[in-house]
Amino acid sequence: MPSDHTSPSDRASAKHILIVGGGYVGMYTALRLQRKLRRELRRGEIVVTVVDPQSYMTYQPFLPEAAAGNLEPRHVVAPLRRVLRRCRILNGYVTGIDHASRSVRVRPAGAQSVGVPERDVPYDLLVVALGSISRTLPIPGLATCGIGFKTVEEAIFLRNHVLHQLDIAASNAGDEEVRRRALTFVFVGAGFAGIEAMAELEDMARDACRWYPTIDEREMRWMMVEATDRILPEVGPEMGRWTAEALRARGIEVRLETLLKSAEGRHIVLSDGEEFDAGTLVWSAGVKPHPVLKETDLPLDDKGRIKTTAELTVEGADGVYAAGDNAAVPDLSGTGEFTAPNAQHAVRQARRLGDNIVADLRGRPRKPYVHAYVGSVASLGLHKGVANVYGVKLRGLPAWLMHRTYHLSRMPTVNRKFRITMDWTLAIFFRREIVSLGEMEWPRQEFELAAGRQEDR
Repeated sequence: MPSDHTSPSDRASAKHILIVGGGYVGMYTALRLQRKLRRELRRGEIVVTVVDPQSYMTYQPFLPEAAAGNLEPRHVVAPLRRVLRRCRILNGYVTGIDHASRSVRVRPAGAQSVGVPERDVPYDLLVVALGSISRTLPIPGLATCGIGFKTVEEAIFLRNHVLHQLDIAASNAGDEEVRRRALTFVFVGAGFAGIEAMAELEDMARDACRWYPTIDEREMRWMMVEATDRILPEVGPEMGRWTAEALRARGIEVRLETLLKSAEGRHIVLSDGEEFDAGTLVWSAGVKPHPVLKETDLPLDDKGRIKTTAELTVEGADGVYAAGDNAAVPDLSGTGEFTAPNAQHAVRQARRLGDNIVADLRGRPRKPYVHAYVGSVASLGLHKGVANVYGVKLRGLPAWLMHRTYHLSRMPTVNRKFRITMDWTLAIFFRREIVSLGEMEWPRQEFELAAGRQEDR
């Protein structure tokens, strides 16, 4: 079986730092290392490899704006090869970690289609940054009807899907049942992802209705279903209540202390007894650590997270580091037992993690990760937002401007910052596009038809 992608001479002479995962923690850790270890990397004394199925890092706070058509999808991702010029990028899926033999099992991207076998990639130091996936529940119909909101692919699918639902409603003017189903949109989970996605898409759909003369925007039904008694807990109770009131003022239904019981055949059943059909079901009710962590010999807690010290090293595993959503990092600021799984902590943990790796390589003491949560900002559509930063509470246009300014400053590379700014500038003068490109999900459909082969979809 093939080993790693480095040459024998590289392995003999260089110390290999392997980073599994190219998200916030993975990319920012690698970025920190290539800055701090510039001379060592240039001389070949150290090799840094990043393993991820994708060749880009997605800046998730901008996904709602990409879904709403305010931003070009390619502008909300940072290409790893461009950002990490001194690192090696290996596109593949991690299928297991064996720290006892200091190797990671990787299935290269495209392996299933071209018969490329899995390979073992050895390492000297390992950074586990696999992140998280959506946390789902065994609800009938959820797996077949639901869609998450964690990736750029999901965001663009939802944009196309929502616009396609308007097309369906406009094309079935005489069938009220079909129209009602197409114009009903249900989101489950009132955290940042759910609230921002729903608010931006509702704003987009309402704006698009001007081009559908047979659809009155009041016909659309948008609903947020939340199991707890509050939304956006990160911005505090007061701002959460204001957000719920602002959404209700727009005609959006906010159902608190309500559960989704079933979604079979897109027939929604809620715990309060209401039943109806919905053409769209979005699930954003939390995340859980990447399941591949179970295929490792690293210590995990009862939630499936890697047991991590405050210095971002893995308990009892020499030479292994972890941070972000897949790690249980002690919260030294006193606001909780462990740090929250959000982008703010992930980016800051990555910098500390990179510095601690450099400290270990140079024989210096590590430092613990300490960072108090400074607050949160959320967009609720064009010119609407909510924020609670350092105790300062803002709403409406000021919060929306703060949201854009903060996240633009955190977007990697000047290239992406400039492109995003240009997208926003052009939006001042031109209306956003309302074209659904849903056929992108089946790019070979037209060719299969020409070739005489057509499958039901």
